[in-house]
This record gives sequence, structure tokens and C-alpha cells, in this order.
Amino acid sequence: MLYHGERVRLRPPERKDLPQFVTWLSNPELRAYITVRYISEALEERWFERLLDKTGGGAPSDLHFVIETQEQGVPIGVISLMDINWRDRDAEAGVVIGDPQYWGQGYGTDAMLTLLQVGFRWYNLHRIYLRVVTDNARAVRSYEKVGFQHEGTLREAAFVNGVYRDLLLMSVLDREYEGVPE
Repeated sequence: MLYHGERVRLRPPERKDLPQFVTWLSNPELRAYITVRYISEALEERWFERLLDKTGGGAPSDLHFVIETQEQGVPIGVISLMDINWRDRDAEAGVVIGDPQYWGQGYGTDAMLTLLQVGFRWYNLHRIYLRVVTDNARAVRSYEKVGFQHEGTLREAAFVNGVYRDLLLMSVLDREYEGVPE
């Protein structure tokens, strides 16, 4: 299933994407803002196998997508809804624009708007939340732009590059998303 935004489309990951994920997640500039600790093709392969195991029957606990440019279909990142709680209808979002040449151009914002549409309109979620390193100003602005509200700060919650960093907890509710243009 493909989901289309203005500038991006979201598609399920394929095994052929795994080397690209490793390349993106190995970038030291990107790693300063994410909490992925270790990355290798073997680990990504294991993740992908677990993902395939979860797709058989029942409601999914995670939805993962590759972000591609709408025009050329170039993979530029990944985005997910994780730990979906079907009773309370909430999930945690995560996004990485892995290709630096697409940073700061609105692709992440469009991908998040598209993911919110998937979560709220297709999967009937009520609340989507995320955690972001406090000094990742570009990401915080993007999340605010699509409707995420600040809920609080998780003090020294992530150990990144040898330093404990604060994380912002942000969320958006389905009724708040309704006011965001498609």
C-alpha cells in the first residue's frame, strides 16, 4: 500500500532497502539526533525478519514505511508508527530523513503529515506522540508545524555521543490534526 503526500510517498520497506538504512543510520551527523545505538546489516536483517513475522494476522503493533520523493521515487528516509496501543488508540511516531541532501526542505514535514493521515484516518488512532532530542530545533519546528504540542521534558533520558540529553515529549490528537490542511 502506498500513501501519498504533497512531496513524498510512503511505502512498506523491502529487504533491498536494508543496506541504505545502514548507510543512513551510520552517518555521525544524523546519529547526534537519534537514539539508535548500534547498526549493522545483520541487525537490520534481524529487524526485517521480525517485521515480517509480525505481519501475519491480527492488528499490527508497528507500521514502518520508506519515504520516497513523489516525483522520482528516490528513497530518502524512513518513518514509523510504533508500539501501537489499539485499546487506547495511540502510537509513537519516528522519522529519519537519512539522505542529507533532502534535509531542511520540507520532506520530513510532508512525510509526518502523511503519517498522521495514515494513523488518524486509516487506522483510527486518537493520539500520536514522539520523543525528540531537545536541541534538534529543525525537527521540533517541523513537528510543531504539523500540530504536535509539547507535553513535557524527559530529563537526561537519552545517552547520545557520550552525553545524557533531554528529550521533548510531544503529541497530537486526532481532533487537532483535523485542522491541519491536507
